[in-house]
Amino acid sequence: MATNHLLEIKQYGQSIWMDNLSRDIIQSGELKNLVENQGICGITSNPAIFEKAIAGNVIYDADIEAGVRAGLPTYKIYESLAFADIRNACDILRPVYEASNGLDGYVSIEVPPTIAHDTEATIKEARRYFQEIGRENLMIKIPGTEAGLPAVEQVISEGMNVNITLLFSVDSYINTAWAYIRGLEKRAAAGEDISRVASVASFFLSRIDSNIDAKIDAKLKKGVDDIAIEAKLRAVKGKVAIANARIAYQEYKKIIGSDRWQALAAKGAKVQRLLWASTSTKDPNYSDVMYVDELIGPDTVNTVPPATIAACADHCDVANRIETGIEEAYNLIANLKDPDININIDTVMDELLVEGIDKFVQPFQSLMNSLEDKVKLLSPV
Repeated sequence: MATNHLLEIKQYGQSIWMDNLSRDIIQSGELKNLVENQGICGITSNPAIFEKAIAGNVIYDADIEAGVRAGLPTYKIYESLAFADIRNACDILRPVYEASNGLDGYVSIEVPPTIAHDTEATIKEARRYFQEIGRENLMIKIPGTEAGLPAVEQVISEGMNVNITLLFSVDSYINTAWAYIRGLEKRAAAGEDISRVASVASFFLSRIDSNIDAKIDAKLKKGVDDIAIEAKLRAVKGKVAIANARIAYQEYKKIIGSDRWQALAAKGAKVQRLLWASTSTKDPNYSDVMYVDELIGPDTVNTVPPATIAACADHCDVANRIETGIEEAYNLIANLKDPDININIDTVMDELLVEGIDKFVQPFQSLMNSLEDKVKLLSPV
């Protein structure tokens, strides 16, 4: 029988979650099989995933029709569909949650992306989602925006599990980690249990390389007279995201070594794991599992779309690599400032955060539109 390399990854302290959710995989038993036999121990979802799952899928029609008969507005119909799927997925993953003592077994759902820059609205929706979905192993996804981090701190202090999403820069990760710590400190100061609160910091990968590679390709297309300069440019391609992630992991180690973290750990706090997101390779010239192979290591999560799960099960080359090539990683990021390369990494990260929110707002609005159309179709004349 062929080796399933996904199962090997767990030995190195990394958990594999799936970046996909739909009613089809719940009802068919596929999700249960992935959890019980394929090593999948968590699920992440986002507005784009729900759009793909719900729009044009007849499996949801009976529930949409029920919502129409009940006189629910379109947004509430959407929530009824999404919340039901999330609850069922949480129930399938509950044994993982119990067996891992709350380390894994989570299902993430994102608050509406339209409120990414509104702290109070984010807190309000996080509370409502957590209460209405009603599952201990639920994670609320909150974007790591300037407005999102105070919301993270508050909802952590209230005992909710949080997946901070759309992190691109190392600085944004550091800010996220301290928001988690402040939330736990506030909760501990109130005499509340902090041992059952969990968080991940979702650090995006392939979008970074896609952005920087496009900039490199544009420079190469213009023509470079000097062979040495061309070599410098080509050496950057497909390398920045992994280098950036390895540097973030070094910051993670510093944070968990701090006195403030150690004081929380003594009270049973769980580390906020770095989660590698956007891990499907966009460039066909690169290995289809490079964002898995290169970032395996302790206290991390990789959330992987179905095609990459299948590829990794088949041919991932599993080893602890999160701390390999650290000096090279720092040098690579520093070299982006070289006048011959001249890429401002901070500007790239800012661009990606704005684009990332747009990439969730657009499918969310598209889903609302397609649901509205279906509501009209199913509404009694």
